[in-house]
Amino acid sequence: MNEAHFHLVVNHLPMVGVLVGFLVLVSGYITKNRQVRTTALGIFIFSALTAIAAFYTGEGAEDIVENLPGISETIIHNHEEVAELFFTMMLVLGGASLLTLFFQFKKLPFVKYGFVLVLLLSIGCIVISKNVGTSGGEIRHIEIRSDANIILLDTSRDSHDD
Repeated sequence: MNEAHFHLVVNHLPMVGVLVGFLVLVSGYITKNRQVRTTALGIFIFSALTAIAAFYTGEGAEDIVENLPGISETIIHNHEEVAELFFTMMLVLGGASLLTLFFQFKKLPFVKYGFVLVLLLSIGCIVISKNVGTSGGEIRHIEIRSDANIILLDTSRDSHDD
């Protein structure tokens, strides 16, 4: 397994994890169940750790794919920019989750504010995860690029010219 393959394996974990954590956290609020909300914190912490793996395998993946035909440096750069933002946000979410977990175990009265902060950060991370996932997918999947119709039309014209 090379670094590009490993990146493809781990990069989905933080994106799916933040969504699952959000859904668990919301269900904990709806059911008023403290244990469910605590579980969401654990999911966010795990997702932040997987974001570290996804982020640090990205450079190796870039080294492998950047010279392949049809790969644009601009698309890779756009993905890197969004990935850096997502990585930073996931670390902040993981840190806030860890701090909120600490507040909860110490039974501090302002733990509810920690949960609100975690909820808001998770929403931001979900929005950014959609962008990082799409920009990463565009590297190899021309069909999801905004210029897909132009690229696909050019490809079909080239095949009919023979």
